[in-house]
Amino acid sequence: MREISPSCRTLVLVCTYNELANLPRLIDEIQSVAPTSHILVIDDGSPDGTGDWGAEYSKTHPAMQLIQRGAKLGLGTAIKTGLNYAIEHGYEYVLNLDADFSHDPAFIPTLFETAIQHHSSLVIGSRYVAGGGLRNCSWRRHFVSRAANIYARWMVGWKIRDCSSAYRCYRIAALQKMDLSSIECAGYGFLEEILWAILQSGGSVMETAIIYTEREHGESKISLNEAIGTLAVIHRLARLRLFS
Repeated sequence: MREISPSCRTLVLVCTYNELANLPRLIDEIQSVAPTSHILVIDDGSPDGTGDWGAEYSKTHPAMQLIQRGAKLGLGTAIKTGLNYAIEHGYEYVLNLDADFSHDPAFIPTLFETAIQHHSSLVIGSRYVAGGGLRNCSWRRHFVSRAANIYARWMVGWKIRDCSSAYRCYRIAALQKMDLSSIECAGYGFLEEILWAILQSGGSVMETAIIYTEREHGESKISLNEAIGTLAVIHRLARLRLFS
């Protein structure tokens, strides 16, 4: 596996809420597969001490930085905070992955390398292209995930197979052409909304295969309200498509 060029400034973004059981091992694995990358953890006031661990760790490991927000403000706003941090600190690429090991860190070099080699605005770690898939997930999770992506593609007119994957690598130069403050959704619908914004700004989007694995520790953060919010975003984007 080819290493990421140390001359390319890359940032790995991890947004956390109650991930103390996962974060220490995750940081170790990220550093193992992407030793030249920096890491930014954004914690939303985890009551389990995730942020406290991150604060102590960052004191002796300057390659990892921590932003503590003090309250649960939503995945979308956390990712947006991380993207703005990457822009402000001069990174070239920022990669986001979940903290619960549903996104295997072993795919990090592939996402970075694909983005760098093809100058892609966005590379999505996709469950639904050749070689991708889901592991240890219930039939209900398989059905809901596939149905949601089919629905989004149909409503918005996308050819992208995995619109809702949070395992993504963004090219900072592409983000600088956009107004990130115009992206409204605070929750998981942010993923569809920024995808729309990147495509509308003329950006290029690629997919590369990943295997998604159901989390082993902790609880899922996806609630009914989050699902409804994401559906509302898709409907709003469909209206924009219709009248643009």
